Formats: sequence, C-alpha cells, structure tokens
Amino acid sequence: MESNFQVFSEQMTSPLKFRMFLLSKLPSAYFSGVRVKSLDENKCEVSVPFKWFSQNPFRSTYFACLSMAAEMSTGALALGHLYKRKPPVSMLVVKTEGEYFKKAVDKTTFVCEDGSQIKKCIEEAVESGDGRTIRAKTVGKNKAGELVAEFFITWSFKAKKEK
Repeated sequence: MESNFQVFSEQMTSPLKFRMFLLSKLPSAYFSGVRVKSLDENKCEVSVPFKWFSQNPFRSTYFACLSMAAEMSTGALALGHLYKRKPPVSMLVVKTEGEYFKKAVDKTTFVCEDGSQIKKCIEEAVESGDGRTIRAKTVGKNKAGELVAEFFITWSFKAKKEK
C-alpha cells in the first residue's frame, strides 16, 4: 500500500498534474518554469531555468524566481508530510534568508535534504498542540555543479483544532 507521501510525490513529479497545480495555485512559478525534478520523504530537487520570463535586467535569473524554486524545494517536503494528515496541520513561511554566490545564467537546481527534520518538527507540533518552526536549508547549483545560491526557509507548523 502506498503511503500518503508517495501519492503526493507522484502528483508533484507528474508533469501534467504539477503544471496544472502551478497554473491554478502558483501561476508565477508556472510561467517561470519552476519544476520538481525529484521528491522523496527526505530530499527534494526543484529547478528553475534561465529564460526570458525568469530573467532580470542583468541577464541572469531574477532573485525572486530563484527564491520560488528554493522555497518549493523545502515546502514540497513539508506538503508531502502533511498530505491527507489527520489532524490537519497549517504551515507558513515565517522567514526567508538567501545568499547568492554566482550569477545564475542557466538552469539552477535547488536541493533540500531536510525531509526527516521537517517530519519531526511536524510531529512535535501535533503532539504538543503548539506551533513549531524549522529552518530548512536548500542549496542551488548550476548545470556545472557550481554553487549559485543558498537559502534558509523557516517554516512554522501548527496542528489545527478538530471541529
């Protein structure tokens, strides 16, 4: 039997389903070309291309497009661990930190490997009934494997009251 996370992962990595999700919920990510390359319970890879829609005046990927891909690499892990969860848990970005090391002039792929820590934070929020936060790290590299950017996205989780 498939876990809820596996079902969520299959939806996120299905090109058609993912594009429909982006178009309806995150149109700017859709038009920027953000894509989930892989997703399992511990790791998520999300890419954003350098193209006309995602560029800045300096002929590199606009920081907001890099930030979208970075956030998605951490947020998809959280969403996967929350998919069809009882009781439901709310999630919210409470802080974003980014550092840029190299001009992004081709596809940038962000990798977050904090899935187990995110799951643990969610479990603690449910058990305690209080909000919990986690600072998830994601690293963006270009096609040559060079470090382009590093982000820390702080997520807050809180179990919703059952009605």
